[in-house]
Amino acid sequence: MTETAQLISTLKKKLKSQGMTYRDLAHALQLSEPSVKRILSSGRITLDRLAEISRVLGYTLAEITKEAVAGQPRLQKLTAQQEREVVSDTKLLIVTVCSLNHWTMEEIIACYKITKAECIKHLLRLDTLRIIDLLPNNRIRLNVARDFDWLPAGPIQHYFQGSGMQAFLGHPFNQANESMAFVHGMFTEQARVQIQNDLLRLRQKFAELHEHSLSAPLEQRSGVGLLLATRQWEPDDFRKLRR
Repeated sequence: MTETAQLISTLKKKLKSQGMTYRDLAHALQLSEPSVKRILSSGRITLDRLAEISRVLGYTLAEITKEAVAGQPRLQKLTAQQEREVVSDTKLLIVTVCSLNHWTMEEIIACYKITKAECIKHLLRLDTLRIIDLLPNNRIRLNVARDFDWLPAGPIQHYFQGSGMQAFLGHPFNQANESMAFVHGMFTEQARVQIQNDLLRLRQKFAELHEHSLSAPLEQRSGVGLLLATRQWEPDDFRKLRR
């Protein structure tokens, strides 16, 4: 659905919710009823007319636009086949991850050895997958839900666990802005549930801070990895000596 069509659809929903007919709207706009029907069905409508109809309904055009965007279906996950496609091409994976982190095409090209033509090709593929909408002048608009995530144990998680986890954990974590801790304890079931809930809240806070940081220029942001893991566990050497 085009942006204009989404706006018109939102206006129609507002008309219905307020119990207004096309005749009522035509009277408010000082137009004929057939003219209003033609405007709302053809998709050819000016910005001024959109704003005028919004005002009749008691909204600003900005409010209608915000609601139209919020009403669009958002992608929550890819299929396993789609993830395999993304992870099979390193440059496509880079463009995907950068796009999800709100990089512009210019920033991607400036940071990585990816040509403009290659970047556009990969952005078009992401548009087909509905991860993004590629707008005029190669602007990128994300089309994913706030809780978008990779498939559990899927191709992309497998890639990062296999290619990135060893390098991540092999780092000394000795800088001022780094930290790593591994602790062990013996918990009751109630305590295990509580720590799981605390980890969930921490992950939500991580996502909130990520979103809050997106308004800052790219040069003021840097990638941060956070590993959260908990399971019933004891060292293998201990387990082997159990009776």
